[in-house]
Amino acid sequence: MDELWRVVAELGLELHPRRLAAVAKKIGSLKSVEEFGFVKTSFGPNTDENLAARLEQAWREASKVSSAEVAAALVAASATASMAASLGSTELVWTGPSTGLVPVRHTEQVLCEVIDSARYRLFLVSFVAYEMPSITRALRTAVGRHVQVDVLLESSTAHGGAVTFDSVKAMKDALPSVNIFVWKPDAGKAGSGWPSRSVHAKCAVADGAVAFITSANLSTAAMERNMELGVLIRGGTIPDNLDRHLDALVTTGIVERV
Repeated sequence: MDELWRVVAELGLELHPRRLAAVAKKIGSLKSVEEFGFVKTSFGPNTDENLAARLEQAWREASKVSSAEVAAALVAASATASMAASLGSTELVWTGPSTGLVPVRHTEQVLCEVIDSARYRLFLVSFVAYEMPSITRALRTAVGRHVQVDVLLESSTAHGGAVTFDSVKAMKDALPSVNIFVWKPDAGKAGSGWPSRSVHAKCAVADGAVAFITSANLSTAAMERNMELGVLIRGGTIPDNLDRHLDALVTTGIVERV
């Protein structure tokens, strides 16, 4: 019976609450597990078929559990998963020498995870972007699955920015379908003659649900050689607030598409 509740819990994490509610309603109408075939279409086309098959098998092995009990368990699992997601989780991401006190996770790996998790919208911010083959591949794959990819970068010195390398051109050449934004050029200059402001933030947000805030630029050095520190945040209010903040920078014209 433990396997049945384990699969129910996995479904609570995997399926959207409305989808799982439909599954629970259908299961609640069954006389027994022998009618499970009538439920399969309720899972929808994007649900892992293995999960549905495991639920059926686990229920068959615990056939004394009624349809009403399985349905109630699914509803409870969904509510629990939603509550846990609203609280969010935070993971420290350290790239560099290990001390054994903090888990070491490569920034590149975490950033690729965030990119791969995006289903409809991805927003990245970086001071520079160059020599990043794995990130480029992940972004190209995201574009291929129709994710809107927006990237805010620092302009090159040739275009009023603070960095000599033209990251905007490099990314346009590598990923022509990506929307690239820059902070509007500043008319004023600091005493040194350099621009008085720059895009120094570094982050990635997927679907307003997952945010990676990091010290790392989009570069090979940052991904592989430097000491870099960041936090990966899943759920809660921070990813959504950050996503809406970045979107507001676009809609108000503070940053402009180039």
